[in-house]
Amino acid sequence: MSRTKIVATIGPATNSADALLSLSRAGMSVARLNGSHADLDWHAETIRLIRKTLPETPILLDIPGRKIRTVQLAHEPSFAAGETIVLTTDTGYDGSEKVPVNYAYLHEDISPGTTVLADDGTLSFTVDAVDGQDIHCRAEAAGTLKSRKGINVPSVALRTALVTDRDCKMMAFVRAHGVDFVGISFVESAAHVEAVRELAGGDWPRIVSKIENQGGIDNLDEVIAASDAVMIDRGDLSVETGLETVGIFQKRILESGTSHAKPVIVATEMLHTMIGNPFPTKAEVSDISNAVLDGAAATMLSGETAVGAHATEAVGVMRRVADAAETHLHGPDGCAPSKPGDVPHAMSEAVLLLSRSLPVTKIVTVTISGFAARSIAARRPGQPILAVSNDAMAARSFNLLPGTSGIHVDIPFTRTSTDHIPSCLAALWQRGLIDDSDFILVTAVAYPDSGNRMNMLETHAVAYLSRSLGWQAP
Repeated sequence: MSRTKIVATIGPATNSADALLSLSRAGMSVARLNGSHADLDWHAETIRLIRKTLPETPILLDIPGRKIRTVQLAHEPSFAAGETIVLTTDTGYDGSEKVPVNYAYLHEDISPGTTVLADDGTLSFTVDAVDGQDIHCRAEAAGTLKSRKGINVPSVALRTALVTDRDCKMMAFVRAHGVDFVGISFVESAAHVEAVRELAGGDWPRIVSKIENQGGIDNLDEVIAASDAVMIDRGDLSVETGLETVGIFQKRILESGTSHAKPVIVATEMLHTMIGNPFPTKAEVSDISNAVLDGAAATMLSGETAVGAHATEAVGVMRRVADAAETHLHGPDGCAPSKPGDVPHAMSEAVLLLSRSLPVTKIVTVTISGFAARSIAARRPGQPILAVSNDAMAARSFNLLPGTSGIHVDIPFTRTSTDHIPSCLAALWQRGLIDDSDFILVTAVAYPDSGNRMNMLETHAVAYLSRSLGWQAP
């Protein structure tokens, strides 16, 4: 079983049943939608299509957040080096004369001489003059400024609320459509995460915080501790903090994610050349390998699968490269190195030790919230992890965790006995997810209270269990 998960962005090139099935067969683990593009009707229809075609695949929807962007343009202007492009906060223009942006204060917060970057830093401008709501910019190189593309001005501190009106609308949409994960942009504090969680009104959707500016780096541990997962958005991170430090920050974020047992997604331009080319560069292959070796739970494809001409091939390349890195990482015994920690860490370390010392073929975690699954997956054992929950949404979300399959069972979990645990194992056996050749390591919480997590470990030869408990094939 592949441990590193692949997040693939669904767009015009892949929003069909055949394309989704092809991506899944190639190795897609999570389907991502970018809320900054298309309208809500398109996203609603695509969510319905994913649920119908790949019902066990979790969905991640990124909401726009506080990012400065160009608006939807009727005309996307092209320009040569040295030509002038006029950005404006007057949204009445369509791009033919001036290019509107969605941040109403930009003309007040910017001054001549400021560098403006666009489209993940692939376009660069210098501000020559500010005239009312218009910002006259000189292009440093030729290019085209497209609709809904990010605008980065690192010197500008945004004067907007942590959660925008559009974010509120998007969160209502996310709840109504049962989305599993929501990605939030430019997260700089635990307060931002909690503000979005309050909008969610419960445990779902899980929150993926995107680390993409200096504020996120400065408050990294706080943000990761408050989040359910994090994404390294290297496009904005590189232009907000400096291209030369993005690799260093990536390693810091991955280390912190492992420390907090939170999955980390590495994103942006991982196979960018495959948008138009059927083959990757060697640098892209090395990039994927290093992300896996440094502890990424998932690697992500954006334009490669949303609009690219080789979407399935890109997923396949990413799957093969990640699998090769995992083989190198885990070595002949299939186990990653470990570090000591507190009690929950010690329990997950015990799982890792037993999985090394005994002929364990599969690890089963019986969990509602996923704490046990996250803690064990963060240690990256060599055996597949089967994370069993009676919450369907939780089970689906476990599929983001490295080396983990989320399994939903319609079995009541009780706080006053452990009777549900053998029932869960029987359900796995009846579905063929464990069989009589397996030797399993089982972890769960027995008689839980507020401070009691993952306090039970068992090992079982499945053949003995199936005979002694009288399991019957369905």
